[in-house]
Amino acid sequence: MSEESLPDDARPPHDDARPEYADVPREDADELPAYAERVLDVTELIPPGRVMTYGDVAEWLEEGGPRQVGRVMALYGGAVPWWRVVRSDGALLPGHELRALEHYRAEGTPLKEASRAAESHLPRLDMKRARWDGGGRAQGHT
Repeated sequence: MSEESLPDDARPPHDDARPEYADVPREDADELPAYAERVLDVTELIPPGRVMTYGDVAEWLEEGGPRQVGRVMALYGGAVPWWRVVRSDGALLPGHELRALEHYRAEGTPLKEASRAAESHLPRLDMKRARWDGGGRAQGHT
């Protein structure tokens, strides 16, 4: 996905030395775009053991869509509980499966064990039980 698909205020700086917000505490991330800040704020509201989809976050914000939220999480999500913003099918984030699984198990997030036929043998999130509605503002967007 290109940065052009993000709202103007969520695009990262265009210089070659873009800061790595994933390693910077949020209070030190002075140049964080407004849309990204809002996405990260919602992420911090999600209770331990619960998740929201990328689309749920966008709907809660009433701005952007799943791809824009995913892009924000990819660029800036390391400073928040990133494992609580997930794909709508409950599959674990590729490349981060084991780290996310540690968090899910520690928080008691509902999981569905993988079938023997599953290629990765990793569980999926039980979206019916784990999904958080954002306090009533996000309804059914996937």
